Amino acid sequence: MFDVRSRASRWGLQLLATLIVVPYLFPLVAMVQGSLAGQGLGNYAKVFATGIVHTYFLNSIIIAASTIALVYVCTMLAAFGFAKLRIAGKEIWFWLLLVALTMPEAVLLTPLFVTASTFDMYNELIAVILPLAALQVPFTVLLARSFFNGIPNELMEAGRIDGASVVRVFWHIVLPLTRPIAGAIVVLTLINSWNAYLLPLLMLNDPSKQVVTLLPTFFMSQYTNDQTGVLAAAVITAVPVIAAYLLLQRSFERGLAAGALK
Repeated sequence: MFDVRSRASRWGLQLLATLIVVPYLFPLVAMVQGSLAGQGLGNYAKVFATGIVHTYFLNSIIIAASTIALVYVCTMLAAFGFAKLRIAGKEIWFWLLLVALTMPEAVLLTPLFVTASTFDMYNELIAVILPLAALQVPFTVLLARSFFNGIPNELMEAGRIDGASVVRVFWHIVLPLTRPIAGAIVVLTLINSWNAYLLPLLMLNDPSKQVVTLLPTFFMSQYTNDQTGVLAAAVITAVPVIAAYLLLQRSFERGLAAGALK
């Protein structure tokens, strides 16, 4: 681990970290202050009085949990194959997968909408879950493959000598060693799926199917623009993912470090 020993270096590092954090901190402070303007906590009561918070939160939880499950399964299997199995042309397939990282989400909205309409998935949560998972997998596979490469091949060979199949080696030997990188993948996927905005806005027209990121739009229309309601809803939307990150911060940082160094 990098160790800063001198006092000047510690102060310099602290100053640099502060300068990086401050631009992101000001909007958060302004959002909280704006949400308390006028009626104070009454603005939050106004948001919950709409009666839609529970529905929006439930939909977001379903989408986030399903996306995390899909990304985790696909990432672990793909990373194991790319790192440990002898597959013809696997490097070509790996780099083709990484090409997907260059595709912005906005470019894919039209083909995704046409596909969802064709397969009668429009206005269903699955129309958001599948694209969100697909957009996360390339980066998580890149991250997990580096971690899998750091697992000694001797462990797998010992399992094969004892008569274990590839599936059993993966399940009983390799997978338990991937907990650090799994924590990072879960946190990254949770943040990205919970904060998704464009895909739910496009795919979910039914109010009973919408998600928390669309909650602030409830206070915006052609004739109304309740900014205190918008900001209060934004704070309510952000609190769960911030709390989840703080609870999983250690696992997230450990997983990223393990994935980068291995």
